[in-house]
Amino acid sequence: MSSESAETELPPTFDVIALSSELRRAVDELGYTHPTPVQRAVFELATRGRDLVVQARTGTGKTAAFAMPVVDALVKRNVPAVQALILTPTRELALQVNREFEALGKYKGTKSTAVYGGAPMPRQVEAIQGGAQIVCGTPGRVLDHLRRGTLDPSAIRVFVLDESDEMLSMGFLPQITEIWNFLPESRQTLLFSATLPPDIRRVAETRSKNPEFLTLSGDHIGALEVQHTVYLSRGDKLSELMQVIEVENPESAIVFCNTRDETKRVANALQQQGFAADWLNADLAQNDREKVMAATRKSEIRFLVATDVAARGIDISHLTHVINFDFPESAENYVHRTGRTGRAGRTGTAIALIEPGDIGNLYLLRLTYKVKPVERQLPSARELKTRAETDLLQLFVDAFAKRKTHPDDLALARRLLSHEQADTVIAGLLRDHLGARPEAPEEATAARRAKSPRAAEPAPVAAPAPRHAPTPVRAAAAPTVARPAPAPAAVPPAATAPIAAPAGADAPAETPPRRSAGSERRERERERAPRREAPPAARSNGRSSHSSHDFDDLPRYTVSESPVVATAPAPKSNPVNTRHDEHDADDDHAPTREGIAEIYVSTGRRDGARPSDIQVILEQHGLVGEQVDYIRVRHRNAFVGVRPEFLEKAVTALNGATIAGKQAFAEPARQRV
Repeated sequence: MSSESAETELPPTFDVIALSSELRRAVDELGYTHPTPVQRAVFELATRGRDLVVQARTGTGKTAAFAMPVVDALVKRNVPAVQALILTPTRELALQVNREFEALGKYKGTKSTAVYGGAPMPRQVEAIQGGAQIVCGTPGRVLDHLRRGTLDPSAIRVFVLDESDEMLSMGFLPQITEIWNFLPESRQTLLFSATLPPDIRRVAETRSKNPEFLTLSGDHIGALEVQHTVYLSRGDKLSELMQVIEVENPESAIVFCNTRDETKRVANALQQQGFAADWLNADLAQNDREKVMAATRKSEIRFLVATDVAARGIDISHLTHVINFDFPESAENYVHRTGRTGRAGRTGTAIALIEPGDIGNLYLLRLTYKVKPVERQLPSARELKTRAETDLLQLFVDAFAKRKTHPDDLALARRLLSHEQADTVIAGLLRDHLGARPEAPEEATAARRAKSPRAAEPAPVAAPAPRHAPTPVRAAAAPTVARPAPAPAAVPPAATAPIAAPAGADAPAETPPRRSAGSERRERERERAPRREAPPAARSNGRSSHSSHDFDDLPRYTVSESPVVATAPAPKSNPVNTRHDEHDADDDHAPTREGIAEIYVSTGRRDGARPSDIQVILEQHGLVGEQVDYIRVRHRNAFVGVRPEFLEKAVTALNGATIAGKQAFAEPARQRV
């Protein structure tokens, strides 16, 4: 290929668009280097006053496509009156569009403001009457201003409907029609949409003057670039969602529900499993909505659970998955949902849980948009066990990732791996150093769940879509809806303790981590246990000190005869009261130490219980210090060790107590040998 032909294939720069010097300066500061196809197609036609109906997929720079001609040619900066009105379906999108206008109009001297419900009306009136030339708002609040006379429409020259298909599907057509009746007949109309259903064409043909239709790659084209998967639900969708998430392990996702109550229920279930999750629906106060969205953009929230209405216009560029907990009621909604992943050249995955009643909508999706999801079976016990084993393996990898390894140890390890009985020897090493440690798989799983999504990286494409800064959060009034804060993963101390530096390695001095009563008890047991002499290989070359610390980064436990098994993490399901004689392998534990009485408690980690919850109850009844030896919270239940003389008092304190919102049952535990 010649250098001349290579140059012709490079994406065009903004030199191909006749931007003013002020706008070009703002564009350069924003870091935009190449205009997107929709921006190139719209600019010249819009500046000539043509009415347009533009179809382009989400995340392709549609906001800048209409903002640049409005700022550069359609608004007269010497006229202190509203000349451009932009309607958006949601408050978040109105704020995002307004920020884009502010950035692009920085050197043109244009003024813009956002008006939306849930914000003080006087402040918006002041901004409009203070010379705002561009108003970005939601239909309800804009119509309110027009009816009150606080927004004078007589000077409006251009009317923009952003995400017009979504606004129509949300039932805004009557309000939009009334707003249209307020506007001058000579206005210019620009309709932007990700899909072009018949309603949009009908509105465009009746309300616009000889509109020109520009059809680029709509969301239905983007949907074809996303990997689609459906799982047939057997009825317990919440439990099945947890199983799917365990196997798929999304880095970041929006989980869509069809009702507001479902968003709260699903988000709370994710939080109880240790995921950073939060919900977003129309019940949420505006101040809280902004906080949730800011946390999501900062990659502090891994799962955002939302309804269609609440998620309209949300622009989160780093999403890897869209999960349909409830299948949407229309094919258009499915396309809009899945259009939020796989943007700007990134890969994306769409997952849906479908019930028998959703089969018809799934069939319509295939016919209308040629989207053919792959049907999969719900994860089997074997797949969940594989995930648990992978988590446990990662626990070892993370523990030794930054360790300095002696060359002789590496040589011995390679020789061992080439031996025909390597798996037997490695299993024995694991057996010796982990021993009876049933909580290790849970620690590893909790560590994986606690991971936050990676911060969004620059899109690997030539024409970046407009970037939006996180909404600034103001210290405002208390929210109108009581909301649980996103719960961090309940990672046991062993998984969060700093990794000790190997012998001879330089490490900064730091305060030793505080040890729990249980860990101190296990250490005392190890000190009393007979020491096993190291094998000759470990004593040779004068390196016995180094070899004896090979696994010091991982907590040691008393050796028992049970094998180390990575059990599959049980998914969240409806809590069921379990008797003490119904333990599974997940609840087994070492025999009770002599001189300590043990109490069985019916609530566990699946109910959201934590050791601190039980400790608070015991302290309220005067059980503190050496009176309580340990508190072990399992998946389905918990065990508390106390001195025998305080057994009855502790049982009385815990039996019937409310732990993690559930009434607990407690009784003396059956002795194990």
